[in-house]
Amino acid sequence: MAEFDTIAKHLIHTYPHDFARFALHQDDLEVLDVIDTEQPTVEAHRTDSLIRVRVGDEEALVHHEFQTTDSSPAMPQRMVGYIGRTIEQHGVPTYSTVIYLRPDAGRSDPGHYLQERHGYRVLVQYKVIRLIELQGQPILDHGLTGLLPFAPLMQRPVGVDAEAWLRQCVNQAQEVPMDETVKATYLTDLAFLSGLVYKSETIMTIIAEETMYESSIAQYFTEKGIEQGGRERAIEDLLDVLEIRFRLAASDPLAARIGSIDDVQRLKQLHRAAIQIPSLEAFTNLLDADE
Repeated sequence: MAEFDTIAKHLIHTYPHDFARFALHQDDLEVLDVIDTEQPTVEAHRTDSLIRVRVGDEEALVHHEFQTTDSSPAMPQRMVGYIGRTIEQHGVPTYSTVIYLRPDAGRSDPGHYLQERHGYRVLVQYKVIRLIELQGQPILDHGLTGLLPFAPLMQRPVGVDAEAWLRQCVNQAQEVPMDETVKATYLTDLAFLSGLVYKSETIMTIIAEETMYESSIAQYFTEKGIEQGGRERAIEDLLDVLEIRFRLAASDPLAARIGSIDDVQRLKQLHRAAIQIPSLEAFTNLLDADE
């Protein structure tokens, strides 16, 4: 997930107006600032970006949380804490959106946290967007440059097959006016995000045929392939420790959670923790707190 966070953060910093319009469905707004804020986690490994905007006479914060998979702890529990801390710290309305990147993620997210016990009612709402449920063509038609790298993950137009849709997105990105060095990074972001639903061979074939940036993007994918190998080894090492110490079965849901972690450095930290931690329950609590 760390790589996708980095891409999203970069795009938000570069095109904050596009993301604010996308969240609030407001064309008449002013972006005042983009604020980086370290949210407290066990490893403090994720940085969130808040877009400070003015809509009419009101200042507000717009927050996007990007998810590749379903969250544990559950997203409503995470979001009530995040939104509460943000309002406490900044003192302005906060509009939060959770964006699920993979087609199978986020189906059970209700978009709110609700507690009703003994006469006490707590309700915190946020918007849930599953990219697979959005039409991608309007993103291209309306020139939302910041969101274009996410378009391959959205619904394609009727009658357009998957490869043709990806080619259309790449062509549109190629036509965005920007410095050549920036363009290479921009297309690499699109290629990497597309890898959530397309095979790397398909992505590279289209990049090679439609752009002049094949070599730089191919190098990036090669480096990511090497990193992926390191990730798989780190997952295997961590699961071995948990199996030896706590008899964790390969079919255990905890093993599946570990297998979905993208950050190699985090896997190494968890590996060190697994060697020393007193129980599987304590390890699970550590993993929960860090997500």
